[in-house]
Amino acid sequence: MKKLIRNGTIVTASETYKGDILIDNEKIVALGKDFKEEDVAEVIDASGCFIFPGGVDPHTHLDMPFGGTVTRDDFDSGTVAAAHGGTTTVIDFCLSEKGKSLNNAINTWHEKSQDKAVIDYSFHLMIGEITAEVLDELPSVIEEEGITSFKVFMAYKNVFQADDATLFHTLIKAKELGALVMVHAENGDVIDYLTKEALAKGQTEPIHHALTRPPAAEGEATGRACQLTSLADSQLYVVHVTCEQAVKQIDEARKSGADIWGETCPQYLVLDQEVMRQSNFEGAKYVWSPPLRDKEHQEVLWNALKIGALQTIGSDQCSFDFQGQKDLGREDFTKIPNGGPMIEDRMSILFSEGVAKGRLSLNQFVDITSTRAAKLFGIYPKKGTISVGADADLVIFDPEVKRTISADTHHLAVDYNAFEGMEVKGQPKTVLSRGKTIINDQIFVGSNGDGQFIKRAKYGEVLQEQTVQ
Repeated sequence: MKKLIRNGTIVTASETYKGDILIDNEKIVALGKDFKEEDVAEVIDASGCFIFPGGVDPHTHLDMPFGGTVTRDDFDSGTVAAAHGGTTTVIDFCLSEKGKSLNNAINTWHEKSQDKAVIDYSFHLMIGEITAEVLDELPSVIEEEGITSFKVFMAYKNVFQADDATLFHTLIKAKELGALVMVHAENGDVIDYLTKEALAKGQTEPIHHALTRPPAAEGEATGRACQLTSLADSQLYVVHVTCEQAVKQIDEARKSGADIWGETCPQYLVLDQEVMRQSNFEGAKYVWSPPLRDKEHQEVLWNALKIGALQTIGSDQCSFDFQGQKDLGREDFTKIPNGGPMIEDRMSILFSEGVAKGRLSLNQFVDITSTRAAKLFGIYPKKGTISVGADADLVIFDPEVKRTISADTHHLAVDYNAFEGMEVKGQPKTVLSRGKTIINDQIFVGSNGDGQFIKRAKYGEVLQEQTVQ
């Protein structure tokens, strides 16, 4: 069934122009003007709106176990919320377990997502140990599953944390096999020491989650990961960068020629750690890792996005109810499940605080929210751009509408919103996933199971062009 989107302003990472989009059989088949409407089953008017490629969120945790509980939002509610926010592809994390097959973890995540996701999705795979069995499985993970990115945790001691030998060996194998290594960069050993020290002093409130995970611990781990990547002559993607110390390490490594990329998240751009001092345990709503930082780090992150020192924005969606989950740590901040609800507002916040306030250009916005991640994770140009032959993943975005973010109106299952009361300018009006309208005038009209699992190309098979300025 052919569709025609008319009268909008098409925006990609490199171009902005008035034009129409003709869609057939899930793909964009033509771009231009003055298409005949006789053979078109549906015409969508995008007057006054931008048309963006669907957002690619490279960092989500849906239906994930953590701290004795499971995230409130799964592949159903999480992807519905993502769609409302203009995201049409998510890449979630499979958590593996030491001593168990990697394929066991992958199969578990396929079971979690099958017949639930309303948008397309893929997986990253956690590497917690390097054994003969793991090394034997890695080639098939890439070739057969199309999972071409591996995550290594440098934090969460005695839970997820891997040692430097595991990280280095993973980097070596990734170079050999064509995978991108991702790191959660915090010094877990230092954090473990500071945490025990705080608890011994009776410091149990949520703010101490931030105070025991200082920026220096993130900066040190980021620098170490960059050095190991250079030593291995490999490639690295640093997730959820929060502070000046980490930005500096990534920027210096890139300038020296290292193949290293950095991601930040909306929460670090607009929230600061003072919210964690709220009374009545309200600060627990903002407990995630790395933690929120002092406000001075926000402009550092914005500038890093502007100049290309950081290249992507993920949501790090990982929601837990305030009542019944976050309050597991009412007497001990280390028992507060880490994470927050970010997936729905990722693109609106970046547009409102970035484009509308002059911090970023429209083309940078598209690159940061969609194109760059699509290239890095091997799904470009199928995803992440508006071009003939690409999937018709499209967002008709009204740049003038204003709304106030609230748990009363969001589409997540979680019982609070981290950005409660924040006014944003700009909102997705209509969203298409592979040509099918899934959000129509801000109402969800998609179906569970419409989302397809995407097998991704190896790292380096998609051209890594320079970051948009």
